[in-house]
Amino acid sequence: MEILYGVLVVLHIIGFGVVMGGALAQLPNVKLGTAKVSAGMLHGSLLLLVTGLALVGMMYALGGAPNNAKIGVKLLVLIAIIALVLVNRKRTRISGGALGAIAGLSAVNVALAVLW
Repeated sequence: MEILYGVLVVLHIIGFGVVMGGALAQLPNVKLGTAKVSAGMLHGSLLLLVTGLALVGMMYALGGAPNNAKIGVKLLVLIAIIALVLVNRKRTRISGGALGAIAGLSAVNVALAVLW
């Protein structure tokens, strides 16, 4: 069980990297007017959701007591990220503000995980 928990943590971190990396990789394209939401950003955000829910379930299964307030706030931030990605994924170009919001909310989610 602990190995599975560790694998889920690794996948969760990879999901963050995909979302943040995808947003940061598109920032130079904002000036050119060709910035867009990549498929990786969508898949990374969904990976964050699935692995996050699995991690909470594993914590309950292992007899732990997760901080439900923290989990709830992180889930709300993640829902905002997913909403931004879904709304902007079909557009041929998006603003730097949208990319900044995706990257910023991803950073907030990591800060909540580490600092709370």
